[in-house]
Amino acid sequence: MINKLLIIGHVWPEPKSSAAGSRMMQLIEAFQKEDYEIIFASACAKSDKAFDLSEIGIVQANIEMNQSSFDRFVKSFNPDIVLFDRFITEEQFGWRVAEHCPNALRILDTEDLHCLRKGRQQAFKDGKDFDQSYLLNDFAKREMASIYRCDLSLIISEVEMDILINHFKIPSSLLIYVPFLLDKISDIEISKLPEFDKREHFITIGNFLHEPNYNSILYLKETVWPLIRKRLPKSELHIYGAYASQKVNQLHHEKSGFLIKGFAADVNEVMAIAKVCLAPLRFGAGLKGKLVDAMKNGTVCMMSSIAAEGMFGNMVPNGSIEDDPNIFVDNAVLLYKNDALWKEKQQNGFKVLNQRFDKMIFHDRLFAKVKTTIQHLQDHRHNNFTGQMLQHHLLQATKYMSKWIEEKNR
Repeated sequence: MINKLLIIGHVWPEPKSSAAGSRMMQLIEAFQKEDYEIIFASACAKSDKAFDLSEIGIVQANIEMNQSSFDRFVKSFNPDIVLFDRFITEEQFGWRVAEHCPNALRILDTEDLHCLRKGRQQAFKDGKDFDQSYLLNDFAKREMASIYRCDLSLIISEVEMDILINHFKIPSSLLIYVPFLLDKISDIEISKLPEFDKREHFITIGNFLHEPNYNSILYLKETVWPLIRKRLPKSELHIYGAYASQKVNQLHHEKSGFLIKGFAADVNEVMAIAKVCLAPLRFGAGLKGKLVDAMKNGTVCMMSSIAAEGMFGNMVPNGSIEDDPNIFVDNAVLLYKNDALWKEKQQNGFKVLNQRFDKMIFHDRLFAKVKTTIQHLQDHRHNNFTGQMLQHHLLQATKYMSKWIEEKNR
């Protein structure tokens, strides 16, 4: 019998625009490998950058919030597993899934911990050090409730696993560490990459709608890049990303080599010819897709501790990690000029990719956990009384609010 998976997307996946889009495609590939019949449904409008899932045999469905039409849709498909893309989606549709497909395994893909990212952003705006008071925000209350209501939650970073287990006291039985699921990079692929003397300039990349990315571009423009440019007057910084608005494009400055390049149709093409990737993120959470893109293409990185978080574990990074802007610049210039150091850091990146993100390892762990949880689903839920309690109250509150909205719209 073919197993069925319903993915409820917060947005339609855009793997060329964001790390979240790439992550979703990796999860879809993993479930396809296990021969799941998959429907991807979303209430979000689809942009021209969205991947056409029908090309890989995925049925695409448009759904509406606060509409009983979803109830009929989910009952008709009768999935074995429902995967919620971020807690916001689970809040909207989780109670409907629980009511109409009570035996379906409910999985939450957090993408990153929103409460961590939002808390760090607020601390940055306040000009204060991030501490527990910033972590315990309203997003945390909603996000932890969603994790409890689901049978399993996919956590992308070891750091976030630690925060959930040791700070929020989430039972480890509800969590599974699933980072980026990547193919190993082979010696043949490595040998085809441009060498040190065939590369030039600096690069940074990231979806401009993502606030941590936009903030890092401003930081580069105002603080970091003028110092690098003073030391390397012929160098350029090439800035790529989807959804460049007017406020982004107006940062473009030819004379100083600060060049807004916009959307990159193929990140590998632009990353492989750059010498150093700059990632001075000042807040954020999760894993950074730009660092993976850099490592895959043999581009060394100069990054902040926020950017590097969860990426390297106990391994040596593919570059340097620094938060002080002056030392950041010193190390970036050194990476740019020192052939031997650059090659050493590049090799570190290949090792990190192959040892920490091998998709075969995490694929097996994920589906072993999924199968075991499905086999013992009732016991699993009985051991999670907090989740049952939160599910009960969400059902009572959200259900009738949603029905009221539906009637009002009618």
